[in-house]
Amino acid sequence: MERLKNKVVIITGAAGGMGATEAKLFAQEGAKVIATDLQEDKLKKWVEEASEEGFTIDYVKHEVSSEADWQKVVDMTLALHGRIDVLVNNAGVFPGFTDCEQTTKELWDKVIAINLTGPFLGCKACIPHMRKSGGGSIVNISSIAGLVGGNGAAYTSSKGGLRLLSKDLAVTLAKDKIRVNTICPGAVLTPMTEDLLKQPSMDETIKSMSPQARVADAIEIAWGALFLASDESSFVTGADLTIDGGAVAR
Repeated sequence: MERLKNKVVIITGAAGGMGATEAKLFAQEGAKVIATDLQEDKLKKWVEEASEEGFTIDYVKHEVSSEADWQKVVDMTLALHGRIDVLVNNAGVFPGFTDCEQTTKELWDKVIAINLTGPFLGCKACIPHMRKSGGGSIVNISSIAGLVGGNGAAYTSSKGGLRLLSKDLAVTLAKDKIRVNTICPGAVLTPMTEDLLKQPSMDETIKSMSPQARVADAIEIAWGALFLASDESSFVTGADLTIDGGAVAR
C-alpha cells in the first residue's frame, strides 16, 4: 500500500476523471500529491474530503498552457515538500472528431496549447528539480489517437506529438535518472466522455472500438500510471503503455 511512499507528485487535470482518480490512488500509496486544475471549486471539494481522510493532497488552480502558472505550481510544491519526484501530465481536451477542414485555427491553437504545450512547459519546469533530487518519473497521458488516425486533426496531432516529446525526453534525460513514459488510453469513462456516451450512436461506436466492447474505468488508467511512477518501472523509459481493451490490436 506504499508503492510511492514519500514521493512528491504533481498531477494536472485533477478536478475529476482520470486526474482525480490518479491523485487519490497515488496518495493512498503514500505519495504527497499536488493536484492542479482550472476547475478550482470542483478540485477543492474532493481534495478537502480526501485530506480529512488522512491523505497528503494539496491543490492549486492551474492553466497548463501558462508558463507563469507552471512556475507557481513548482514554487508551491517546493515550499511544501522541498522536492519533485513525479509529474503526471494528465490535463487535456477532446474537441470531438473534427477533421482538418472543419478545424479552425482557434480550435487548433487551443488543443495544441493544452494537450502538447502544457506538458512541454510542465516538463521544462520540473526537470531541473528532479535532477537535483537524483532522478524522477514523468508520465504523459497521450491517447490511442496518438497511435492511429481518425480521431480529429488537432487532437490526433497533439497526442502524437506528446508521444514523441516523451521519447525525446526519455533519451536526453536517461543520464539524469529521469524516466519519461506515455500512457495511451482508449475510451475512458470520464466527465469529458459522458456526454458523448449519452448519444446512442456514439455510445455504440465508442464501445465497439474495443474487442472487450466497453470503455475503461478511470482507475484502470490510474493503475498504469502508478506502475510508471513507482520504482517498479525503474528500467522502463521511452515506452508507450497502451490501455485500450485491445482497440489498436486489430
